Amino acid sequence: MVDVKEIKSVELAPFTLMSSSIHAILAFIAAIITLIAFGIIAALVPQASVFGSVITSAGAALIIIYPIAAFFIYLAISFFTILLYNGLAPRLGGIKLGLEGNEVTNIPVVSFSLILAVIETIWAFIIGVFLAAAITPVFTALSSSIPVVSQAIANATNATNMTIPTGQAVAAGGVFLAIILIIGLPIMAFIFGFIGNALAAIFYNYIATKVSKIQLNFDAVTGTLKNLTSIPVVPTSLAVAIVFTIFGLLRGLADLASLSANGNVAGGVGALVASIVGYFIMYFIGTALITIFYNALAPRIGAVKLELE
Repeated sequence: MVDVKEIKSVELAPFTLMSSSIHAILAFIAAIITLIAFGIIAALVPQASVFGSVITSAGAALIIIYPIAAFFIYLAISFFTILLYNGLAPRLGGIKLGLEGNEVTNIPVVSFSLILAVIETIWAFIIGVFLAAAITPVFTALSSSIPVVSQAIANATNATNMTIPTGQAVAAGGVFLAIILIIGLPIMAFIFGFIGNALAAIFYNYIATKVSKIQLNFDAVTGTLKNLTSIPVVPTSLAVAIVFTIFGLLRGLADLASLSANGNVAGGVGALVASIVGYFIMYFIGTALITIFYNALAPRIGAVKLELE
């Protein structure tokens, strides 16, 4: 029997610590892979051998700095994201999960898509405000310097009829771009976020669950508070990979249509196959690593705690 549970809230400290720790480990692995890749390139390509000494000297720094930076960046991102979730869930409704034992049999689409899209919209607004604040002084400086530049060009070329943007036009362009970043970016984030999350839930409910289901092992703490003690690796990774492979299929079909329209049918078929296989491998391995690290870290730093009701 399916039991629908709503994630009312997520405890800040355990989730933040777990998320930032996992991303730090992933960053460490990425740093090692990057160094190995550059080392192989330097060994195989004589012209790139000059990078060998740079790689050797920067290798230790990269392996140390990259994970530390990832830890603190995701510490802030995870903390604020869960803070938003806990504040929005009582108003919009939290994510709901249809559970049968430890298996997630379905994900109600609207509740899942709405709260995630709103969180993504708030993040987009914050990013838009920062970007607008960064570019506004640049456009202000450009608008004030345009008359001087245009006069210098006219004097140097003896051309008086050249079409050069005026200072007012540049300033208006800066204002328009700032409006797009502050208003347009959040609107697009909500629309695409809602559609993308809704499709992910639909793909999971009607396709992925026919092959494999996400599994979550909970342990009761007190009342409705649950510990997410572990996540079975293979079924969860397979289910997530199937969902994103469908997105890969859609992208591959778009590439196939585009390349076929230009007469490159073979290239389109290759792009379709590469997109499907690439998405599956990437998301299966990525999800598997995350679940493996979660299972290893949970007994040591504390499992994520959810209020399920």
